[in-house]
Amino acid sequence: MKKPNFNVTFSPFRSFTREDWRQLEDHPMFPVKDIDLSKLTALNEPLTIDELEDVYMPMVRFLQIHISHYRNLHNELDEFFKNKSSRVPYIIGIAGSVAVGKSTTSRVLQKLLSMTPEQPKVELVTTDGFLYCNEELNKRGILHRKGFPESYDTKKLMAFLSVAKSGKKRLVVPIYSHLIYDVEKDKVYEFDLPDILIVEGINVLQVSGNKQKKKRSVFVSDFFDFSIYVDANEKDIKQWFLNRFITLQKTAFSNPESYFFQYSTWPLDKLMQFANEVWDNINLPNLKENILPTRFRADLIIEKGSEHFARGIRIRKI
Repeated sequence: MKKPNFNVTFSPFRSFTREDWRQLEDHPMFPVKDIDLSKLTALNEPLTIDELEDVYMPMVRFLQIHISHYRNLHNELDEFFKNKSSRVPYIIGIAGSVAVGKSTTSRVLQKLLSMTPEQPKVELVTTDGFLYCNEELNKRGILHRKGFPESYDTKKLMAFLSVAKSGKKRLVVPIYSHLIYDVEKDKVYEFDLPDILIVEGINVLQVSGNKQKKKRSVFVSDFFDFSIYVDANEKDIKQWFLNRFITLQKTAFSNPESYFFQYSTWPLDKLMQFANEVWDNINLPNLKENILPTRFRADLIIEKGSEHFARGIRIRKI
């Protein structure tokens, strides 16, 4: 009888190198070379046609398979219940650290999914709008912890997702302004119920937003039909964050209306000292304590290299 090999490592994920992943979709459903990349990239998050063709086109095809099965299940259940019901959105959650490239991934998928033959309506919502306003954060004494789980109005976010999954025809979300570093009062974004809804946020895969409320049984991720985690080496993420800070000083911070206008004239050494403090005291603890532990809850993990481009993909086994 053959002895079991206890040294074998098993994983719930299938791993692909960039080259292996690229070969999964050799025939694009539509040309991507005419897409205006400048409308899809976030600050200091590079994007190329090769990245679209090698990484995102196979990903879109993969998502199409899931969405198609989701729609077929809806139709089969309608037939089973002998009752035609309205469709609800297929919700994709996208998580990852600050500065890792979630925004670009979200925008690219929104664009490419909307260009598939079915031409679905795809909306993108970021969880920034569900942060408590600065006034409330100050009252709670946690303005310095903006971005941590306790800084979000999780009940409001879950209520929005619940309404979306109920099939309500008109959806409303609050708007966050990075210029004033706050939720905009009396301003909302309204849109019709989409076929696909992408929800982007650093902590969207977390199962508990408050250690004091362990009885909570429903979480943001419970509303997702598919989830993606954008991953990278900690040192690379930190460097991307610092580079973005330098770029912001030359751009957004120079606006007199900017919350960060005071930093626009700082010398580089002082600016970098401050940026490193923000990373070490806020972003890094949040990454280690709250964001990174959710990585393996995702259905798909994008592993990025030091140049901000994907070097591999992990897919949860079915």
